Amino acid sequence: MEQLSSLLLLSIALGMDAFSVSLGMGMQVVRLKHACFAGIVVGLAHMLMPGLGMVLGHIMSASVSQWTTLAGGLMLFCLGSYTVFATFSEKNIPTYTLAGAGVWLFAMSVSLDSFPVGFSLGLRDGAVLLSILSFGIFSMVLTWAGFLLGRRAGVLLGTYSELLGGSILCALGLNAMF
Repeated sequence: MEQLSSLLLLSIALGMDAFSVSLGMGMQVVRLKHACFAGIVVGLAHMLMPGLGMVLGHIMSASVSQWTTLAGGLMLFCLGSYTVFATFSEKNIPTYTLAGAGVWLFAMSVSLDSFPVGFSLGLRDGAVLLSILSFGIFSMVLTWAGFLLGRRAGVLLGTYSELLGGSILCALGLNAMF
């Protein structure tokens, strides 16, 4: 049960980045069919990146098994810390269009941070299929929610969602290390 709740929190934390970016993009005029397709592509990218990380982490876990829990927890904590500190820095978010290659660029930019998370899970021999599906579904739903709420929300909500996601990653990393 503890692993399931950690997985759900991790899935939400990873999806918060997509939520915050789609929230900002949703404040612009975005057609619903483009937002729907973007959510699906983001969900697929959030399945691909941690999946690749899990495979690599699983391969490496055989050679470094004694350090895997510490390394995985440290990676989650570092990623969460980076997200929290990046929340307070000035951002120049590139402008994307949600047609053609722009949707893929958007999806990959918000899912790159899920690679090290997948890597740390691969080091600990986590439930691969359940994790990948959870990451994909939560990021897809949070992306859709970001686009829909973006029409009404202010800039502060996007900042708070990144802060929340980074804090969850830090907490999960500390939990894994100690």
